[in-house]
Amino acid sequence: MARYTLDDLARLVDHTNLHADATEADMKKLCDEAKQYHFKMVAINQTQSAFCAAQLAGTDIDTGAAIAFPLGQTTIAAKVFETKNALAEGANEIDYVVNITQVKEGNWDYVKDEMTQIVAVCHEAGVPCKVIFENCYLTEDEKLGLCRVASEVKPDYVKTSTGFGTGGATVADVKLMRANVPAEVQVKAAGGIRTADDFLAMVSAGATRIGCSAGIPIIEEIKQRMAAAGVDALDL
Repeated sequence: MARYTLDDLARLVDHTNLHADATEADMKKLCDEAKQYHFKMVAINQTQSAFCAAQLAGTDIDTGAAIAFPLGQTTIAAKVFETKNALAEGANEIDYVVNITQVKEGNWDYVKDEMTQIVAVCHEAGVPCKVIFENCYLTEDEKLGLCRVASEVKPDYVKTSTGFGTGGATVADVKLMRANVPAEVQVKAAGGIRTADDFLAMVSAGATRIGCSAGIPIIEEIKQRMAAAGVDALDL
């Protein structure tokens, strides 16, 4: 159990807009909101990296580029190039989607090679790498297989979902992932997290990042609850 102030909770939020039709005005709004609420990161499509990095220059808010998003169905070489390009454009966090076909085939050598190469690029640049499992398409054995690979490669985070699949984060998946990767590999919950109760349940289950587009109403609701209870922190 850990103690969280309202700012601590806001710093768990990866403030997200990954819509294909997002405009430059939408991206500016996302970055302005992240600054206002002191979120940890903006989660954006890779092509928005330079614009968002410029908007967030001089702040402690990161620009998080999504790689091979949302399907994960590009080659390792393509993912590595996209990662390097995002970093060159100003991104300073990376969330990439695993090759789900190779997971389904049980081709763990491929999955490990992919993870190793992308994590190496990120760590050479000194930026965090998050590996998106997309759990809605996976069996429990496949989730555990990805956890085993992540335990060897040690990305900074394993992540439940893109938010664009047939399902999003669940408390059960967060608990499973937390229990099956080492402590230095953190867990990010994303996909379908829309209420304060959802958010707090994911944190209580072991998530240390929450990817969502509803960060503002969530933090506002938690703020109101804390004020009503006369407390300045929550134990989760």
